[in-house]
Amino acid sequence: MADYFTGLAKKFLNENKDKPFFLYFGLHQPHVPRTPNARFVGASGLGPRGDAIIEADWSVGEIMAELDRLGLTENTLVIFSSDNGPVLDDGYYDDAVEKLGNHKPAGVLRGGKYSLYEAGTRVPFMVYWKGKIQPQVSDALVCQLDFMASIAALTGQKLGKGFDSRNTLPAFLGKSDKARTELVLEAQGRTALRSGNWVYIPEYKGKERNKTGNELANIQGGGLFNIKEDIGQQNNLIQTHKKVAKKLAKRHKKITGR
Repeated sequence: MADYFTGLAKKFLNENKDKPFFLYFGLHQPHVPRTPNARFVGASGLGPRGDAIIEADWSVGEIMAELDRLGLTENTLVIFSSDNGPVLDDGYYDDAVEKLGNHKPAGVLRGGKYSLYEAGTRVPFMVYWKGKIQPQVSDALVCQLDFMASIAALTGQKLGKGFDSRNTLPAFLGKSDKARTELVLEAQGRTALRSGNWVYIPEYKGKERNKTGNELANIQGGGLFNIKEDIGQQNNLIQTHKKVAKKLAKRHKKITGR
């Protein structure tokens, strides 16, 4: 699949190199079922999941190399992101858990795919534009919904009414660390609110962990975390910062109706 889809993407670039284009390239890796090409099998030592990630890296490298070969690198905005946090065993027995070793897919973040904790909702997000974006790490709060308004602003287009999207182009280009001040987070129909450095999670009933073993953030009494001081969300401050919790609970209900 990776060879075939990467080939199609490169073909598209060649056919549209002389005019403005938009290319959405949805990588299958490392989604299940993880089926890396034979030449990548064993490359990571972490089983099919690790090998598929290396294959994804290869695919991205092929696209970047083709842009460079066509002389398009300095005139192309490249965005690399994901739709959710990591998951190991997602219903397929492919040694993802057994061969993980010391690797921590979510790093210091708590939870994973399906979770309202940061490891479920905070995703990889890299923006590249040769000569226009200086290498840096940004703490700006942005959302993939903001692609629409931001790219519209970049290309001088106007959006019609009804788009839940904001122009955060300066943050995407690394020219500002100011973007959104708040954002509704969602995982499997449950929502939380990020406001500044705070994350408020309402109380949800049900199992604390899903079938993959990831914590769902079903917190008795709800949760309140200061992401700047506690990125791993180990300290629930809902009892010690009741005014903040009450304010964010009210705001969350106003936005979501819940």
